Amino acid sequence: MSLASIGVPGLIIILVIVLILFGPRKLPEVGAAVGKTLAEFKKSARDIIEDEESAPKELEKKSIDK
Repeated sequence: MSLASIGVPGLIIILVIVLILFGPRKLPEVGAAVGKTLAEFKKSARDIIEDEESAPKELEKKSIDK
């Protein structure tokens, strides 16, 4: 089950539940926290991918130097 299979009605239900749990005053804070968390996750994932891509190049460079 992926996020894309939730659909619009499912997203509306989730938003209503979040609104009931946190209230309208806390909703912007919750949204900002979720946004910062997703941005940090994307940045970390991008860094890991770049590290994995650069590792073989460094190993190749070291083997050529020897």
